[in-house]
Amino acid sequence: MAILPEIWKALPSLATTLYILTVVFIAILIILENRNPVKTISWILVLVLLPIAGIVAYLFFGQEYRKTKMYSRKGLKHLERLRNLTLEQLDTLPDNHFQISDRLYSKKRLINLLLANSNAVLTSDNEIQILRNGAETFPEIFKTIEGAKHHIHLEFYIVEDDSIGNHLRELLIQKALEGVEVRFIYDDVGSWELKRKFIRSLVDAGVKVDCFMRVRFPNLTSKVNYRNHRKILVVDGTTAFVGGLNFADRYQDGVPGIGPWRDTHLKLTGGAATALQIIFMADWYFVSKEILKGDKYFKSFEAGNGKLVQMVASGPDSDWESIGQAYFAAIASATEYVYISTPYLMPPADIVTSLKTSALGGIDVRIIVPGLSDAVTSKWGTNSYIEELLEAGVKIYFYKAGFIHSKVIVVDGLFSSVGTANLDFRSLETNFEVNAMIYNEEIAGILTQQFFDDQEKSQEVILEQWIKRPRMNKIKESFARILSPML
Repeated sequence: MAILPEIWKALPSLATTLYILTVVFIAILIILENRNPVKTISWILVLVLLPIAGIVAYLFFGQEYRKTKMYSRKGLKHLERLRNLTLEQLDTLPDNHFQISDRLYSKKRLINLLLANSNAVLTSDNEIQILRNGAETFPEIFKTIEGAKHHIHLEFYIVEDDSIGNHLRELLIQKALEGVEVRFIYDDVGSWELKRKFIRSLVDAGVKVDCFMRVRFPNLTSKVNYRNHRKILVVDGTTAFVGGLNFADRYQDGVPGIGPWRDTHLKLTGGAATALQIIFMADWYFVSKEILKGDKYFKSFEAGNGKLVQMVASGPDSDWESIGQAYFAAIASATEYVYISTPYLMPPADIVTSLKTSALGGIDVRIIVPGLSDAVTSKWGTNSYIEELLEAGVKIYFYKAGFIHSKVIVVDGLFSSVGTANLDFRSLETNFEVNAMIYNEEIAGILTQQFFDDQEKSQEVILEQWIKRPRMNKIKESFARILSPML
């Protein structure tokens, strides 16, 4: 019996030793994964500074899945056909069989990159309508859903049980009762407040509903890794929508205390709609194991004289960080200007370097970010990048007419990107995202004018004034920057 007290005395030191060994073991695993150095250091700091909680956080949210893939796409014939088509385009693009103008052909390296890193087929028969804010976007979406004849496919990060969300629900129920096939994917974290009653009413009407990667503790995982941040709507395989808007009242009415919601969405017809359908098909297979086949869903890719578009999907299911690579290449290849709108500016180191290098080389680089944000920590993280960008000659503007949520890049009046990916770690390295990469001077011109309109409603950040901000702000920004790869 005398041995027991000695054992009890030794337990704390044994527990401490075991904990230290566990932290060291996990830290070694993180280092051996060869991640971005910033991510590596951030996770090691979490392990060291947050006893027990750091280990739990890593086990739940810190493991890297890109290299191991989150799900198999084996058996998805349309993806295999897409790969064969992009290989053909890689062979024929140097001969300019796509009737690309000389100016647009200067972006052929970017086109080649996206053919190679994401099988983003180049489509040439597209029509594009730029939708500004919820006031233009929601009526167009609802009108298109009302006109559906065969199927409606939706995939959204956030759907809320409010006026906008319930109008969507009522329309989907109506179309399902009319005999239209309706498939709906929502993200479990983005839409964690969505009530069972809301979902049940859809299912009872015949809507096929599936949740993307269900989690058990949404309150504790509102920033959990590997979320489906895509916003896709495809109707009858011919008309598609993509952009920054989700289905919730704030995307139309704005945010209390901040103001109106500023966003950009696209309506597309042509091959881009088929490409978006294929992306939806892969995600639908992941959540439901149902494989969609046939011409009724997938219109053939046809050559045309419309606008050139590549639909690019990226996420843990892809080999490469496709959208991040596209952003880097577009910025680095600019010869005149780069105009960016993003709600969160926490870019990986390579994109920071490309922004600074372009500005130092005489390229007109401008970025609009929110003056007030819906995410305080992300705002601090954004602010931590401003000083070094200003020093390199990048012009930064704080949007003052509400909350700017547009994810838009325009380069040289030739290339535009509109979609779901923010210019931050999470969008470019972790989340499932989708963007339309557009090679068209008319669209670039419209988006450039919209950028200037937003710039007029913004306040330019002046370096001499910015460096005088309170020291406490700088401290908050520094900590937010360390944590930004995990936010």
